[in-house]
Amino acid sequence: MRAINHTRLLIAASILSVGALLATGCVRAQDPALDEETITEAYVYLLGRALIIRQENLDVDSKGLEYNVVHHNPLASVDFVNPNMSVTNSQLWIAVDDDTPVVLDIPQVEGRYYTAQICDEWGEVITNINQRNFPLQPYGKFAFVAPGYTGEVPDGAVRIELRSYKAKMLARVELQNSPDVAVGLRDQIRASALGKPDFPPAIDLPEFDNESLIGVELFDHAEQILTSAIDVSPKATQLQAKVRAVAQEIGNPQIREAADALLRDKVIPEFLQFAVTEAGASKNNWLGTLIVGNYGDDYAIRTAANLVGIWAQSRHEVIYHVTTRDGGGEQLHGDNRYVLHFAADALPQDVANVLWSLHLVSLPDFRPVPNSLDRFVLSTWSDVTKEPDGSLKLLIAPQPDESVAESNWLPSPAGQPFSLTFRAYVPKPVVQSGEWFPPPVEVIGQ
Repeated sequence: MRAINHTRLLIAASILSVGALLATGCVRAQDPALDEETITEAYVYLLGRALIIRQENLDVDSKGLEYNVVHHNPLASVDFVNPNMSVTNSQLWIAVDDDTPVVLDIPQVEGRYYTAQICDEWGEVITNINQRNFPLQPYGKFAFVAPGYTGEVPDGAVRIELRSYKAKMLARVELQNSPDVAVGLRDQIRASALGKPDFPPAIDLPEFDNESLIGVELFDHAEQILTSAIDVSPKATQLQAKVRAVAQEIGNPQIREAADALLRDKVIPEFLQFAVTEAGASKNNWLGTLIVGNYGDDYAIRTAANLVGIWAQSRHEVIYHVTTRDGGGEQLHGDNRYVLHFAADALPQDVANVLWSLHLVSLPDFRPVPNSLDRFVLSTWSDVTKEPDGSLKLLIAPQPDESVAESNWLPSPAGQPFSLTFRAYVPKPVVQSGEWFPPPVEVIGQ
């Protein structure tokens, strides 16, 4: 993993480890599956796909979402990590087979941001259906087909070939100050299968959450996971070889115990820290996800994105800046009062061509936090008040503060840690280049 410092992920020699087993001669030293770095890489890679599988099971089993049926989330109610609450959110699990396309209908949307984001089963963006990417047909019918499909699609439909038999659609329509209009457009987003596709069910994995990630038992499902969907990562072939090597060797009880100790005592804690503080460029204690949506060989960043912000968009659509720390490096906490102060010549609207937004979510599950105002986001369309000098102060606190206009207040959860996400939709070059970051989150009191 280019993005992770492996020396920080190696388990200490004083605890039970694969290296200790090698030293005692209990296992074959020439076996690459026993190398600590190999286990780390294999685990982080495989976890990326497992997080998508977990979400599929949650969607289908817990929430009752049907395949090939668009589910329109109620406003301010989205059950996946770190959602954008300044847009409508519609979900669709697309499922095809070799003979059966699925057709998506997109209405004509004018004067507000919209997109239908299509992701593969590893969390990579296949495409975004909107006027920027499909100027010849920004709305109408779009036919999703299986890899190598040779049949016909309906007249006038744009053919979109998937990378496996499933994909996820996230459709968004900007609320602006007319949510009823946005909802009316959202409700016209529909899908239908042209037949009854025969597709594999969601893989059954042991349950796990973000606080206690799955351990060595993940490798018990390695072959089923790897063969369930093609991965476009340039490193997929060599990483999958490492996964299979580790999966084979953990059949030895001693190796299994050592590998699980390595994962739970070192790799998982280090990766959780990496996901929120190191998986991108950093400034002012904000993490900028400049590699997002399409990851190339940065599979560790992909897994981090699937953990803290599943279905991350491509960088041309949106750049995310995420923080869990204030300007002094301390954990953001709902018992404190904070201000985000944008200078008059560096306002949020100066960095986004379409929309900016600031969201607060809980830790470690990265979900919106209920509050008395039902205010989950500040954005381009919020009625915020500038300072006399033209600057903008946004308050993040459990209660309003007389030093900042109440319209600029984003409620935080008393007694709990939290995370902030700043989004720049259709970001300007200064953001895409990594030159711009939000200002530090300043503590103003308790």
